[in-house]
Amino acid sequence: METKRISDKMEKLLNTQMTREAYQAQVYLSYASWAEVNSFAGISTFLYGHMNEEREHMFKILKYINDRGGNAKIEAIDAAPANPKDIGDCLKKILQHEMDNSKEIDKIVNLAHEEKDWATFNFAQWFVQEQIEEETLINSIIDKYNLASNAIKGNTNLYEMDRDLANASQEAEIPREEGF
Repeated sequence: METKRISDKMEKLLNTQMTREAYQAQVYLSYASWAEVNSFAGISTFLYGHMNEEREHMFKILKYINDRGGNAKIEAIDAAPANPKDIGDCLKKILQHEMDNSKEIDKIVNLAHEEKDWATFNFAQWFVQEQIEEETLINSIIDKYNLASNAIKGNTNLYEMDRDLANASQEAEIPREEGF
């Protein structure tokens, strides 16, 4: 018989985060579909890839809760927000979702530290690093979008950006400390 090795408060917070990751996947799915319908195949491919990544995050949390003797609770997720008005709006909204998600991950880290739950603290560090990468990646795409959309009038640069994103990495390159 397993014993529970996370507090009830931590279990609840992790379950909330698991649902949030599922919601994030819905947002990426919705925006990817919007991009695809609007003939941005590269952007949709990129966003579909991120949808899968968010689902992996959700599953990672689910497994952690269960492995620590808790009970992962699968709950309903909210519908994705309304479609963005354009690519710039889409990217800004994605960045805001990622920054909001980072704040929620910080709550897990803070509670783990407060409770001296070093296993969860260590587990959450992976998500902290992931959020740094996510925000860096989306910011770099926004920078490219701004260059492409402001340099020359028309859609030539947007087309090139869309084509480049079709094969773009799903991860940003940032310096990592050994062990992460």
